[in-house]
Amino acid sequence: MTPRSPRPFTVTVAAVASGALLAAGLPATAGAAERAAPVAPAQSSANGAAQVDAPVPDIDWQPCDDAGGFDCAEIQVPSDYDRPHGRTTTIALTRLPATDTENRIGSALVNFGGPGGPGVETLHLVGETMVDPEVRARFDLVSFDPRGVGQSDPVTCFRDAEREEQFLAGLPEMPITRSDQRRIVAGFARIATGCQVVSGQRLATASTANVARDMDVLRQALGDEQLTYIGYSYGTILGATYSALFPERVRALVLDGTIDPVAWSGKGSPDPIATRLGQPEATVETFAEFNRLCAEAGPASCSLAALGDPADVTEEVLTTLREGPVEVPDGDGGTVAVTYGQMVSASYTAMYGTAQWPDLALAFTQVAVAAGIGEQPPSARAQGRSLDDLLRELGVVEDYPSLGSSLAAQCMDTAEPLPLWRYPAYVDDLDEEYPHFGLLRGWTGAACAATVLRDEDAYTGPWGQTTQAPVMVIGTRHDPATPYRFTAPYADHYDDARVMTVEGWGHTTLGASTCADAAIARYLVDGEADDGATCTQDITPFAAAAQRSDREDLRTLVGRSAWWGA
Repeated sequence: MTPRSPRPFTVTVAAVASGALLAAGLPATAGAAERAAPVAPAQSSANGAAQVDAPVPDIDWQPCDDAGGFDCAEIQVPSDYDRPHGRTTTIALTRLPATDTENRIGSALVNFGGPGGPGVETLHLVGETMVDPEVRARFDLVSFDPRGVGQSDPVTCFRDAEREEQFLAGLPEMPITRSDQRRIVAGFARIATGCQVVSGQRLATASTANVARDMDVLRQALGDEQLTYIGYSYGTILGATYSALFPERVRALVLDGTIDPVAWSGKGSPDPIATRLGQPEATVETFAEFNRLCAEAGPASCSLAALGDPADVTEEVLTTLREGPVEVPDGDGGTVAVTYGQMVSASYTAMYGTAQWPDLALAFTQVAVAAGIGEQPPSARAQGRSLDDLLRELGVVEDYPSLGSSLAAQCMDTAEPLPLWRYPAYVDDLDEEYPHFGLLRGWTGAACAATVLRDEDAYTGPWGQTTQAPVMVIGTRHDPATPYRFTAPYADHYDDARVMTVEGWGHTTLGASTCADAAIARYLVDGEADDGATCTQDITPFAAAAQRSDREDLRTLVGRSAWWGA
């Protein structure tokens, strides 16, 4: 995602409210009730396979104004597939054409996650380098802003962006005290009400099932008999929903950073989504890896290690910040106040990709020194960057995006059994069990708990898949957002899932492993994949700058664009 201009810090509460880019789920709850929502009207084509029965639009591809080499377009699809010839909604598309047109196989649709992640902007950002050259040669890479997101008739919750930002700026950054908790509960109720009043029609048709139906219309418009698809994180929910609705239309599914759909939908579970999906636990585990590998790298590669055991130092820094902000020199003779919410949020986002781990270590070092926790090590002084610069590089200072896009599919898809008023006690318990990150992620479902609108066409199961095509399921060993231990439960929904493990750190395999890229290419091009395959991450965390690659940044860029709900 392209950098945005600086702004007052409000992303922590935005992240708490949106809950975007959620984690992999828990195994199915015993006795969970699954409800099969009404499936869109379907028709059979010449080969007898069902597909969406709605007008198929012509795509008028034109060169994108701000992305050389890419084409852009908009299509109209039914707002409600129960009325396929009624009112429509706009879907924004982009395409990176195949480089070998003579041997082109077709289109590969890509969803980068979220919910609420913009497909158009993100493909422009990473499309040239996100896949193996063989995939670039043989497929048009196509992505779209899902309904309610970005340029596709977005769900908004206030009259304009300025009012939304002002409202969020008035909420507690991280709700720690009872007073803060009462204010944040009232804030979530206001956000939910605003989304329903301002964008009720858009919200009530924004379920993942309708996005899957949009994707089937797009498949037909692109001229592909079957779907070839790459889905990351929340995109694995979209992939599972598509294959449940249109099992015979699947050619190939790459499902990377999986979310168990049973846990996502939450039917029959007493737990809120943060607990069901295991994200606080996974982030604590990955952050422990950050500390461990920093200690192994030593002060020469990780400045934080010069102050002592990184695990002890980061805990002391966060505990200190929880008591109040710390004034840190800004490099220009003044200071900047660093808050607990900023550092927890920065730590969480940095866990998405190891490229930012040295910057995070340096940020912790500067706050620690300012707080009197050790002396400034030479390795930190030599870098010459202020904490303000580091926070911008870590993505915690940028323009505020709308919450509505992130909330739309999540609130229409998922059950939130906990009443909003009970969230403070619930988050307190989660914070005690998973320090810092339980507090950050525990509020994830709160806005949905206050939302009364529902999409009657949402699909919540059954999730036993009947597609005959093999699918490729990928998990990264230390993933803060989609815990590796939930990879197998996701794969178990398919009769023929080929599971690949990437031994590494971060969220999804984007830019992390050329071995994984090659395996994905072999699957997409030739339909071949080995179950139980293992790949390693290309670059060890805290490697010397000369050893790093621009591709390391892909996960951070994609994760940030989706996580902020842009």
